[in-house]
Amino acid sequence: MKNIKHRYIKVCIALALLGAASCSKNFGDINTDPSLVSKPDVKFLLSYSEDKIITYQGTEWVWESMEQLMRFTQHVTSSPYEITNNVNTRYNNYYLQVLPNLNEIRRQVDAMPDKEKYQKIKVVTNILMVLHGIKVTDMNGSVPFSEAVRGRYEQKYNPVYDEQPALFANWLGQLDEAIKVLSDNSMVTQMVYGPSDIFYQSDWVKWVKLANTLKLRIAARLENADKAKCQAIFQEVMKDAIGPISDYDSQVRYVNATYVPFGTGGDIDYRSRRYASTSIMSFLKKTNDPRLPVYFEKNDLVGSYKDSLAKYQVSLPAFIDPNDPLIMYQGGPADWTTNPDVASYIGNPLPVSQFTKYSLISPINRRFFSPQLNQATGKFLDVAVTHAETCFYIAEFIQKGYAGGVDTKGSAEDWYQKGVTSSIQTMNAIAVAAGSTTAYSGDGATEISNYLANPLVKFNGVNNLEKIYIQQYLGMYRQPNEAYVFCRRTGYPKTGSAYYGREPFHELVPRRFWLIDPGEVNRANWSAAMQQQGFTPNAQDLPTLSSQRIWYDKAAPDFGKGL
Repeated sequence: MKNIKHRYIKVCIALALLGAASCSKNFGDINTDPSLVSKPDVKFLLSYSEDKIITYQGTEWVWESMEQLMRFTQHVTSSPYEITNNVNTRYNNYYLQVLPNLNEIRRQVDAMPDKEKYQKIKVVTNILMVLHGIKVTDMNGSVPFSEAVRGRYEQKYNPVYDEQPALFANWLGQLDEAIKVLSDNSMVTQMVYGPSDIFYQSDWVKWVKLANTLKLRIAARLENADKAKCQAIFQEVMKDAIGPISDYDSQVRYVNATYVPFGTGGDIDYRSRRYASTSIMSFLKKTNDPRLPVYFEKNDLVGSYKDSLAKYQVSLPAFIDPNDPLIMYQGGPADWTTNPDVASYIGNPLPVSQFTKYSLISPINRRFFSPQLNQATGKFLDVAVTHAETCFYIAEFIQKGYAGGVDTKGSAEDWYQKGVTSSIQTMNAIAVAAGSTTAYSGDGATEISNYLANPLVKFNGVNNLEKIYIQQYLGMYRQPNEAYVFCRRTGYPKTGSAYYGREPFHELVPRRFWLIDPGEVNRANWSAAMQQQGFTPNAQDLPTLSSQRIWYDKAAPDFGKGL
């Protein structure tokens, strides 16, 4: 992961060569220019693709995750803003930055006289295509894949939009192929990417684990549309000899000193500072969650604030308990219109004197997300696919009875505890890298043990599935897309739940984004896809986006209406 910038000159040439291939009919002319690289090194192509799967999110974090998705999931509360064309950058990134280079790796391998030595290098591309492809279809439904990125070599510029059942079938097949090849130790000696593989440095076992966890991601998405297939996929993963992501080191982790999504200035507060919602703050406090100081900053009710309040005869507002031992952490309503009295303190401090004002609602831990804020020197550690996520999928599926007699290598409770433990440890590692407030010092064993023993957290036969859901939800605080998909597919947190309820929310929440008319070359296929899915072409209004659903979402509950 270190010192990869020196590769980018070569890689950027590759991008110029390959990225335009999908859309430029004059691309053949470029091949006649001897000053351009016509056969880029597959190692650099992989580095570039891995890098872009993560770093394209610089704008996504600001415009989509913080401003939209994390409000919809109620991890945070902030000023509501309209959805703009700055969302859905995942789509163009896939077709311009990721797929062209991965397809070029495959093409070069297939043309090699000793291609049998490059089979493991080749099938790694399967996994990366699926990793980002799932995210693309999550918000768009049918998208080009089977015929995508064929412009350069086949002069095909009008790919069909594959429907989601076909996409998932294709991707499951590609993952199975990758697992089979990467697990095969009887093959001839294989070439490796070495350090050019930013994620795993050609550790094939870790790649297999990622492929299996991606199968679990697909299974979770299929549950409402095809429960039998969901169960079958889960059982396949549990029977695999290597299995899914199993520890901290096999997670997809990325850190680069130059990758700072929120910059070094105030982008973390762009258009609005983000604050803790009432629901998440209440639960973190009453369970004494070690992640509380990692996720949110303290308000101004620290130190000698009581003396100042007494001196100037100022009382705290009624929503704050003066005897609360965690008074320095307060949340605000997810929808400000539902509780304007509390919402009035979001961004507006309590006046105490001419010179003293106290901010009462806790902001997100800005250094946790923006480690170089105000010229600090922390690093943004991105964990794109986590061990905790894997554990919670397994716990959820066992709890639902999907194992079907397969050895799950532990009970739902075992996997639940592993998930909670891994989530706390991973969030702490991210905080350490960022130079922000941490969950614990030392190994955290005591803090984690105490948390798991809390009656509200303990797996004790009372609403166990809801506990799995809520821990999955809390653990996705740094995975906004996965958190959104979780809330959309399960309907949790559930409105009215005495355990952890979704707050009243009067805004319309979109179930998808949009793909605009691509132009006359592929308008027919785009129009057919819009019609087949029941989408209003080019619509970007919330009433439409909140009522029209992608295929795997059609049978899912409304937000907050989980079963």
